[in-house]
Amino acid sequence: MSATGITEGVDGGVTQGVTQGVTEDVDRSDPEYRAWLKEAVRKVQADANRSADTHLLRFPLPEAWGIDLYLKDESTHPTGSLKHRLARSLFLYALCNGWIRPGRPVVEASSGSTAVSEAYFAKLIGVPFVAVVPRTTSTEKCRLIEFHGGECHFVDDPMKVYEESAALAQRTGGHYMDQFTYAERATDWRGNNNIAESIYQQLRLERYPEPAWIVATAGTGGTSATIARYVHYMQLDTRVCVPDPENSVFFEGWTTHDPDVTGDCGSRIEGIGRPRMEPSFVPGAIDRMMKVPDAASVAACHALEAAIGRKAGGSTGTGLWSALKIVSEMVAQGRTGSVVTLLCDPGDRYLDKYYSDDWLAAQKLDIAPYAKTLETFLSTGIWREPGA
Repeated sequence: MSATGITEGVDGGVTQGVTQGVTEDVDRSDPEYRAWLKEAVRKVQADANRSADTHLLRFPLPEAWGIDLYLKDESTHPTGSLKHRLARSLFLYALCNGWIRPGRPVVEASSGSTAVSEAYFAKLIGVPFVAVVPRTTSTEKCRLIEFHGGECHFVDDPMKVYEESAALAQRTGGHYMDQFTYAERATDWRGNNNIAESIYQQLRLERYPEPAWIVATAGTGGTSATIARYVHYMQLDTRVCVPDPENSVFFEGWTTHDPDVTGDCGSRIEGIGRPRMEPSFVPGAIDRMMKVPDAASVAACHALEAAIGRKAGGSTGTGLWSALKIVSEMVAQGRTGSVVTLLCDPGDRYLDKYYSDDWLAAQKLDIAPYAKTLETFLSTGIWREPGA
C-alpha cells in the first residue's frame, strides 16, 4: 500500500505551487478538457442528487427532564461517514478551480475517513487517488481506501502528512487536496442543504425546533465552522460547542488565542484532534470548547451502543460525552430544550481499537470510571465527575 503505482516526473508543466501541486500543462479552453470537466462536475453533483438526507436519531433520556438529545447520523452516506459531505465539496471546489486534471492523481493528508470518501469521488470521475496517512490509521479504513480504488502512503510521524502530501503531489504532477486548508471555504455555509440547514429542517416539527446547543467535534474544523456560521447568518440563538480529544491543540489554541500552538503527537481518536491549529478551524465562530479524555470518548461509544444498539467511532463518543455533559448542566439548571451532536462514522471501522480490550490495555485507557459517570447520570440525572 504505497504511492509507487503513480507515474512520477510528468514533463512539460510548470507547477502552480506546493499547496495545490497542480501542473499547468492543460489548456483550460481546450474542448476535450472542458468536456471532461463538465462531466466530472455532473457526476459529483449527481452523487448528491441521488443521496437522501441523513437521519436524526433520538438518544433516550428520561421524559421528566424535558430535554431531547439527537444524533445526526452521518454514517449513512455512501462512504459511511460525515466526511462524504466534505469530500464532495472539496472535489467540486477543486474541479471548478481547475486544480484537478484528467489522469492526474489527487493526493490527500488524512487520518482515514476523508481519504475513504475522496477515494470514492476520485474513482467516480476517473482519476487516481493517494492517501497520505499516519501508520497508526485503522486497518479497516485502509482497506476501505483501497476498496474505493485509492492507495495508502504511510508516514510514521503524523506531523509529516502535510509535507509529504504536498511533495508527493509535486512529484506526480497531481493535486494536493489539502482538506485542512480548504474545508471551511469549500462548503457553502449559508445553506444549499449543508449539514446545519439539514439539522434545522429535520427539527422543525420537534417540540424544541431550535436547539440550545449543537456539539460538533473538529478534525479540519470545517463542520464546526459551517454550523456556527449558519447559526450566526440565520440569527439563531443556538450555541456551538467543539469537544477536543487528548493530544490535540485546538482547545489550547482557542483558550489562549494562539494560532501557532503545536503538539508533538497525533490524536488517538481518529478523524478529530490535530497537532496544530488548522487553517479551517475558525475559533471565533464557536461559543465553547471542552477537553475530553480519550477514555471518556470510548466510554461514550459503549454507552451509545447500549442505548440505541449502534456502534460508532471515537469521534462520535467525544461529541456524545460533551453533549451529555451539557444536558447534565441543563438538568441541574432546570432548563428544557434540545441538544444535537453527530454520529460521524460506524464503529465497525474501529473494532480493533475502541471496542478491543487489548487495545485499551495497550493504550492504558481505563474507561470504567467514565462509564460509571454516564450510567449514574442517565439513571439519576446527577453528573459525578470520574473519580469524585
